[in-house]
Amino acid sequence: MTDNYSLITDNDRFWLKNAHIPLCLLENVAIKPQTREQLCHVDLEIDQGKITSIIPHTSNVPESPYIDVKKGIIFPCFIDSHTHLDKGHIWERSPNLSGTFEEALHTVKKDAQKHWKSEDVYRRMEFGLQCSYAQGTIAIRTHLDAFGEQANISFDVFQQLKDKWQNKLILQAVSLVSIDYFLTEEGEKLANLVTNYGQILGGVAYMNPQLAQELDRVFTLAKERNLDLDFHADETLDPNSICLKKIAETAIKHQFNNRITCGHCCSLSQQNSELKKEIINLVKEANINIISLPMCNLYLQDRNPNDTPKWRGITDIHALKKQEISVAFASDNCRDPFYGFGDHDGLEVLKESVRIGHLDTPYDNWVATVNKIPAQLMNLPNLGKIAIGLNADLVIFKARYFSELFSRPQSDRQVIRKGKLIQTTLPDYAQLDDLIFSYQ
Repeated sequence: MTDNYSLITDNDRFWLKNAHIPLCLLENVAIKPQTREQLCHVDLEIDQGKITSIIPHTSNVPESPYIDVKKGIIFPCFIDSHTHLDKGHIWERSPNLSGTFEEALHTVKKDAQKHWKSEDVYRRMEFGLQCSYAQGTIAIRTHLDAFGEQANISFDVFQQLKDKWQNKLILQAVSLVSIDYFLTEEGEKLANLVTNYGQILGGVAYMNPQLAQELDRVFTLAKERNLDLDFHADETLDPNSICLKKIAETAIKHQFNNRITCGHCCSLSQQNSELKKEIINLVKEANINIISLPMCNLYLQDRNPNDTPKWRGITDIHALKKQEISVAFASDNCRDPFYGFGDHDGLEVLKESVRIGHLDTPYDNWVATVNKIPAQLMNLPNLGKIAIGLNADLVIFKARYFSELFSRPQSDRQVIRKGKLIQTTLPDYAQLDDLIFSYQ
């Protein structure tokens, strides 16, 4: 018996024994959970990079080499379904000193106008990919600011990185503009650009007198080009903001069959029960997936000078889940004016979501919100779960129970991709210094 992970490097066939895996992440195996947190005590066999056996834990010594993970929790690799890699890591050169949403918008716009050429965007985006990969992420969807010429720059950089990282990370991109842009000739050109890159059409919906017209145009462009849609909606605590409702109504009106995702949806948590019920019923009928971004919204919302914040900044995740609407969590912005922190870590996203959203009473299957559920909404059917026949893309923690998992950073995690250990050393911030401090 050994806990020496180096044997993984030397063997194509081995066992991970004495592991805890959440029941909701296991598929097509008849194993009962052994803990009140629905953790299953199992042994996994890995051969030629794939999971070939999942059985209840036994003390029997297998013929193949094995590692005793000592009841450590194993996850499938993370899926980060809503990020902004093009904005990432500009905090030091463009801080948001008021911490407000309005200053974040202004500061990013100013930074983009001055700095967002190909090299700058490429290097910062790749830094984010390096962090994500090292911490156990396998797929990322990023929104790309796409007004005017910036769309050509950022989508070109995205494609370069998508090709370069294709054996390590699956990358998807979403156009990001205010959706009134799609009423213009430039907006139609953007829809064509997104189609040419095979990506997702998206934008930010705001309450305004022509919102219905804007949404009709976006859905028409998407249907004509067979594109999925991904909106920023109701990123506010104003209960009068009902963009999610309007998006759902438009989807039903257009009989839209492709995937629709809406991120943020914070105002839902502030609306009265009658309106909330109406919106959730429409969202379910329209088959819309919801992504909550707790860290960024907690950071930005209800921020007033010298006042203690009173709101948590998240959508009504519990009400959505009760109606069996898919809810995922994602990292959103990272070290930029919209969120001054973050490290592209799926575990941090889950940990903070548990704390902010009270997901520990009970844990239920909330753990699936950073792997299995986002894999489904990103149309990645073989990711985000642990099953026989799938690639052994796993994150192994020393923590044995959720309280242990969420109480320490788990910086000593092991990440396996196709049955092989990868390097988990994070990139040094200093590698961006010439970009970030060039203004001084």
